Amino acid sequence: MLPKNLQVARHMQHGTSLAAVHPIGFATRFTPHTMATTASASARTRTAPKAVPKSATKAPTATTATTATTTTMLTITSKNYSSWSLRGWLVTRFSGLEFAENVLPPDDPSTRAEILLLSSSILVPCLTHDGIKVWDTLAIAEYLNEVCPKAGLLPADAKARAHCRAISGEMHSGFSALRSSLPMNLSGHFPKFKIWSRAQADIDHICSIWRDCLDTYGGPYLFGKQRTLADAMYAPVCTRFATYDVKLDAVCADYCTLMLNEPEMKEWFSAAKAEKIDNIDELDVEF
Repeated sequence: MLPKNLQVARHMQHGTSLAAVHPIGFATRFTPHTMATTASASARTRTAPKAVPKSATKAPTATTATTATTTTMLTITSKNYSSWSLRGWLVTRFSGLEFAENVLPPDDPSTRAEILLLSSSILVPCLTHDGIKVWDTLAIAEYLNEVCPKAGLLPADAKARAHCRAISGEMHSGFSALRSSLPMNLSGHFPKFKIWSRAQADIDHICSIWRDCLDTYGGPYLFGKQRTLADAMYAPVCTRFATYDVKLDAVCADYCTLMLNEPEMKEWFSAAKAEKIDNIDELDVEF
């Protein structure tokens, strides 16, 4: 459980709740797996690897959650708790590269330490492709941009590309207060959550980044009409904002709603709901 000084900050008193900006809303509980697909999301259907149920028995080794026959493997962990697994999975899906999932059990001590930010080296997600192993989400994205250049993971324009790398890198290395006080937890919902002042500063900065990108490149995604690395990097933040009932301005709330209704996100939410794991108590409490 986090220190008490992370639990007692003042809740944000202004802005718009995600529940109020879209007819599908989040109602009284964050249940993204039940959301209806928006018009913009339904226009972009993608073929997903078919998942097969994991064994109900806990195993010390990973399980392969797909029937796809491919030489490409993405190693991830808990879909309920692991924001880095989500980022790596999204950027690989956005690339169009077919892959199988190697799902590490979240109750494994090393995996649990990474989820709780106690590990000195985050080795999940990890992509194996044609005998090449790449870990770290940014490294995976750069690799995929080379092998799948038509996917547009990075913008074609040099200035926009530099901007995309910069804000993706900022998400990669920054916002520690947000990460620690609002951990990703898709099964949880904490209305009227009291947000620590430093976490609020991170939220304000993220919203400033989003507004700048949406204004500069015209939306609906951060760099225009094409989903990029940046959208994959900030997608877990959208889930955090919904889980902890963070009040947002209309522009940022609309962007969150768009991302939460992407077909890939709905697929991830569905798998997270079906995940058979013991709760990680440190991430399943209202601070």
